Amino acid sequence: MPLTSDTEIKTLLEGARTIALVGASDRPDRPSYRVMKTLQDHGYRVIPVNPQITGEHLHGEFVFRELAQLGDPIDIVDIFRNSAAAGEAVDQAIAIGAKAVWMQLGVINHEAAARAEAAGLQVVMDRCPAIDIPALGVAKIQ
Repeated sequence: MPLTSDTEIKTLLEGARTIALVGASDRPDRPSYRVMKTLQDHGYRVIPVNPQITGEHLHGEFVFRELAQLGDPIDIVDIFRNSAAAGEAVDQAIAIGAKAVWMQLGVINHEAAARAEAAGLQVVMDRCPAIDIPALGVAKIQ
């Protein structure tokens, strides 16, 4: 079952250091742009993934085409894709050995969540870490 309790989600966020943000946007009016900056301001390293802006820099980080290109271990893959497209991102997260997948507000894919859980990943659906961090009192990463 996806994580739903505030305690479980707070524990996940407090244990994470590196987040890959799939669907990162270079447009300031997009939620993914603002969430990436919020997560960075909280102390996380956030690696943007978006094939449309590969090679550019977003909030000081190089933008990758796909999760398979990342060389660093990833604690959470934060997915800003529609529910149908989230499955592909989840499968890539499984393939790179991420510890968790986080599907953003409005992103719900039960089949992908089940695959992730079967592979040992923690799953969060239909929530936003930028909302949960202050709401749950998650300590800033030092």
